[in-house]
Amino acid sequence: MLNKAGSVAVKAPSGQVGLKKQARRVRARGLLARIWEYRLSYLFIAPFMLCFIAFILIPVIAAIGLSFTYFNAIEAPRFIGWQNFQYLLSQDLLFLKYALPNTFVFALIVGPGGYAAAFLLAWLITQLPEKSRRWYALAMYTPSLTAGIAMSIVWLPMLSGDRIGYLNSLLLQLGLIDVPRLWVTDKDYLMNSMIVVTLWSSMGVGFLAMLAGLLGVNKELYEAGKLDGIRSRLQEIWHITIPSMKPQMLFGAVMAIVATFKSGAIGVELSGVNPTPEYAGHLIINHIDDYGFIRFEMGYAAAISVFLLILMYASNKLSWSLFGSKEGE
Repeated sequence: MLNKAGSVAVKAPSGQVGLKKQARRVRARGLLARIWEYRLSYLFIAPFMLCFIAFILIPVIAAIGLSFTYFNAIEAPRFIGWQNFQYLLSQDLLFLKYALPNTFVFALIVGPGGYAAAFLLAWLITQLPEKSRRWYALAMYTPSLTAGIAMSIVWLPMLSGDRIGYLNSLLLQLGLIDVPRLWVTDKDYLMNSMIVVTLWSSMGVGFLAMLAGLLGVNKELYEAGKLDGIRSRLQEIWHITIPSMKPQMLFGAVMAIVATFKSGAIGVELSGVNPTPEYAGHLIINHIDDYGFIRFEMGYAAAISVFLLILMYASNKLSWSLFGSKEGE
């Protein structure tokens, strides 16, 4: 048969087309039958899936879509292509000079620092008698639950910039400083204060997961390790403990990454001003809040959030490469 161009068009036999359609129907019926067979399992995961779709998947898709538009929350979104990302990576001086470098410094110290501190404290707690473990674990975990209350009751009076601030008063009495330091309003000290407060409150669910993983390591492995030549606690941790609790280590790493990148309000809460003094504590989250809820440039704020999402994804991939299960393990 000739087509419009004058060439010969090869037409598939109708029998083969019918067989393909029939095969697709059989596969679809088999899939539906399998879903119906495990209907109770799908019923149990339905609440989680609905929450995941409603509060994570749909917002992420909406943010990606809005990142390619100009949207001021009043007019309808107007498609502008890659202009938001081009402006973000080439012309937004606040982002390039303050938000991005501050976020990397904050994340590189708080992320690995909090992660290492969580593992170390969890390991130390496992060395204590069983009756006292729960109380020490509760003492370490509680700050992550009461961060807002602790901020107003403990940290703000402690870091107050006058002579009656707890830290200034102590350092003045010891003769370590001559004049009170402005710990949360001076650009030279604000980032350090943010890091200390965040590390103090970083013993969250990742810490509990590591504690559970440490307590779940088979004790027989340590005995076998001693027979194989392990002579120190450090060797036990490196060769037995960490390989035995890789899932908990991975979970702790992911939680540390998420908590670190989303920590943005800490600088504003400590300094009491927004933006922070000379943008010393200005992080990517603060940049998103600035454009999204102060300037109402929702499209550009969505582009910044997508950039932050990509950073978190790359960090999580690094965690998977370090602690994820390799093929054959």
